[in-house]
Amino acid sequence: MATPQLAASDPASKPPNRADSTALFVVGGLIAGLVAAIVVGLSAAQALVLLGIPDPGPITTYGLPAMRAVSEIAAVITIGSLLLAAFFVPPQKSGVLDVDGYRAVRTASYAAIVWAATALVLVPLTLSDTSGQPFAEAVKPANIFNSIDQVELAGAWRWTAIIAIVLAIASRLVLRWWWTPILLVVGILGLMPLALTGHSSSGGSHDMATNSLILHLVAASLWAGGLFALLAHARRRGAYTDVAARRFSAVATVCFAVMAVSGVVNALVRVPIGDLLDTTYGRLVVAKTVALVILGAFGWAQRRRALPALRKDPTSRGNLIRFAGAEAMVFAATIGLAVGLGRTPPPAPTAAPTLTEVELGYNLAGPPTFTRLMLDWRFDLLYGTAAIVLAVVYAVGLRTLRRRGDSWPVGRTVAWMCGCVVLLIATSSGVGRYSPAVFSVHMGAHMALSMLAPVLLVLGAPITLALRALDPAGKNGVPGLREWILTALHSPFSRFITHPVVAAVLFVGGFYALYLGGIFEAAVDSHSAHILMNLHFLLSGYLFYWVAIGIDPSPRKLQPVTKLAMVFGSLPFHAFFGVALMSMGAVMGEWYYRSLGLGWNADLVGDQQLGGSIAWATGEIPLVLVMMALLIQWSRSDGRTARRVDRAADRDDDADLAAHNAMFAELARRDREAGH
Repeated sequence: MATPQLAASDPASKPPNRADSTALFVVGGLIAGLVAAIVVGLSAAQALVLLGIPDPGPITTYGLPAMRAVSEIAAVITIGSLLLAAFFVPPQKSGVLDVDGYRAVRTASYAAIVWAATALVLVPLTLSDTSGQPFAEAVKPANIFNSIDQVELAGAWRWTAIIAIVLAIASRLVLRWWWTPILLVVGILGLMPLALTGHSSSGGSHDMATNSLILHLVAASLWAGGLFALLAHARRRGAYTDVAARRFSAVATVCFAVMAVSGVVNALVRVPIGDLLDTTYGRLVVAKTVALVILGAFGWAQRRRALPALRKDPTSRGNLIRFAGAEAMVFAATIGLAVGLGRTPPPAPTAAPTLTEVELGYNLAGPPTFTRLMLDWRFDLLYGTAAIVLAVVYAVGLRTLRRRGDSWPVGRTVAWMCGCVVLLIATSSGVGRYSPAVFSVHMGAHMALSMLAPVLLVLGAPITLALRALDPAGKNGVPGLREWILTALHSPFSRFITHPVVAAVLFVGGFYALYLGGIFEAAVDSHSAHILMNLHFLLSGYLFYWVAIGIDPSPRKLQPVTKLAMVFGSLPFHAFFGVALMSMGAVMGEWYYRSLGLGWNADLVGDQQLGGSIAWATGEIPLVLVMMALLIQWSRSDGRTARRVDRAADRDDDADLAAHNAMFAELARRDREAGH
């Protein structure tokens, strides 16, 4: 069996000093836990008493924030170690993890075990904190099983523990590089149960607060986790430390910007600017902002001193270790501060929220007229940001090609940019604002996300652009983004999901499972469910149309007639889905739509039938685009074949044509002889 090997590019490599890395991680966890407990002791505990919450005792009061801080340190170390193994250090040429990647994945496994253990302990701690019962009472199995489904945060810790356990086991089994990005995604998903609970998931503007918290947690985990992993890698004299440091610096810069913007948005949702210095919550926000600025200063110093030293001498790790070590300890304290902030109640709102504001996070001005749908914008921090980032990254790729003097079809650029605009409008305009409250608008948004935006994005050929714009690593170079894209394209997973049947089932089956299978009815009031719905329709649509009309390279080569069969084969299912919605007498999610108190949306049956008609009618729009794309591709394929034949004829002086004519001449001669 293939095994990890030590990279030969760094002569200073030596066996790892595991005790040094373990001590570093333990110190970080202790600092985070201590800071969290101190913050709670100084402010949050008294605030909770003032709110009328019973005192569960010192074990819960101080143990919960300390344990949560340790859990978050373990989470970021898990995620950062997987980030290093996936993208900062190269695997062997065979695709098996090199020794540095293997060490990082094993570290992730150990950290995930700690993450899972602390999450499990936090279940009874959370129940104790919520009920006011002592921890000794809350930890009893009967109380846990009876109460865990009634306390949202306790349920979130349960799911966190499950994901961390899966991650710990999977990380012990991995030897191939292409698994590490998948494990990294799983690690990030482990943050989501907590991101969708707490202060940010309730109250006014909770949609903005939740979305900003998701971005904040992901950015913080990648930055802090990558920092811990890089520091451990440098301390054990791992190979390619200079490459890992440069790549981490780029990731940290993006994460710093995301954390700054998302942190400002989340804070402004919870506390007015004028109350920043007058409330405990506001002062903690200011303290966390100062900590972020300090972290940014450390990052700037690293770019000025540590990275140049590594460029000159890849074994010169002194500056990197000193700056990264200090930054890691500041980050640990910042995590503890953030935990304390999460335990501190935000200031009470000045006015009682309306029913609509409680459910949606915002109010609606009236019925969804065309003007409101186009002009009444509420920017979606997740998908709106994604639309802008996708457009900017594509433009950067175009600029790279132009600087080289390479050409790029204008039609592809127009298609991609139009796809980004559709994504932006469907999620951030009045369409996105009214989508959670009005079923017909919701259906229109989902049709745009699944059947219009993906067609345009696929026709933009982003993978082809990336492969042309990115420089190859070379025969002996360190694999980069271009090589990762090629690995993903040729992976068994890509070949599986691009099978026409799989792509069609994911695309069409999603509508039936969601709306006719009862999922929408059960999750209609969940903001996280709407985030996942949008993600599913966007990705499944992109996958389907990539297979059907994609210009980009694909793991499977399909004939045009197969692609045409895919498109026409899915049409009856879309039409039947729309007809089924129009024929339904019961309203999906009626209890939720009634709870919004929107008098102008009283005819829920009619609105649902309108949504069904939108689903039925909009299937024709992408069909026209798909048919045009297939015909153009078919024509160009024939043209390329004809040009290839002409070039071959020029090279061999029409040898094929001469042989063809000679064959007919011989047949004619034989016919004449037979006639005589």
